[in-house]
Amino acid sequence: MSALTDKYLDFLTGIRRYSPRTVAIYRDVLDRYEAYCGEFPASVDIRSLRNYEMYLMDECRESPRTVDLHLSVLSGFARFLMREGLLASNPVRLVPRPKKEKRLPDFFREESLKEYLASTEADAGEDTLALQLALAPGDKTGLHLYQRRLSRLIISLLYSTGLRRAELVGLNRGNLDFRRAALNVLGKGNKMREIPLVPSLCKEISLYLKSVDKRVGEPIGADGPLLVTENGRRLYPVYVDRVVKRELGGVAGISGRKSPHVLRHTLATELLDGGADLNSIKELLGHSSLAATQVYTHNTVERLKNVYDHAHPRAKNTEKHGSKD
Repeated sequence: MSALTDKYLDFLTGIRRYSPRTVAIYRDVLDRYEAYCGEFPASVDIRSLRNYEMYLMDECRESPRTVDLHLSVLSGFARFLMREGLLASNPVRLVPRPKKEKRLPDFFREESLKEYLASTEADAGEDTLALQLALAPGDKTGLHLYQRRLSRLIISLLYSTGLRRAELVGLNRGNLDFRRAALNVLGKGNKMREIPLVPSLCKEISLYLKSVDKRVGEPIGADGPLLVTENGRRLYPVYVDRVVKRELGGVAGISGRKSPHVLRHTLATELLDGGADLNSIKELLGHSSLAATQVYTHNTVERLKNVYDHAHPRAKNTEKHGSKD
């Protein structure tokens, strides 16, 4: 990797406040481009860019979405080179982008999630907590009860708040404000936002805190993690992924991809269907622009089309007899 690339990545980390994962993606793209096209900034020209695009598509068999990601990264790097006085213009703007298929956000059916929450209600209840508190710290039943309560709370938080996975694992106890029934979340770009908590979720979190204090053996301070594993350590991304897949794997009506982000999509879709305005959903989810939120309107339109096709008299008539117009 060149010193110029290092300087750009330092700029992304220190000035633009990009996450470590995003910086790692940028690093990989720039390394691949430099290995194929040559050293920066001389290799950032229209011919090299077009050759690299063809290389990704024809030889590497990368998807149009991945190729577009590479070009976006290179465009940002080109703008940085312009600020450094090393490029007169951004040649990436002249490279045609590959056509991408539109992908609608996945979401779960509301009825399926209600079924899951109803079936696991006892795991989050006071009777289960009383049983756990009465058991010795090393009792296996107590461990099982704690794991069930934690798993249920992970799903509840993701579904009720629309948190990103990284935001969930990064929560501290100090982020909770029970008095105002709110959760203060540090999102992308180190931006803080406040998410309201419904009373039932506040109670579930409160009972969990008593459960985890019993499990850990002592209260956790405001700077300590809100959610911890059975061993008292902060949750990590793979742990959350496994919980979501396991908990939702056997629920009727839930198929396909099971991830924290699909729960986030589900909340956004339900809020939009329920009449929430796009700006409110944007603030809740922590989107930087309204364009990122508008994608959920497509889900609503698709669902409306399905209702039309199955319920509208003319649509049903056309389906049976064919259109005569």
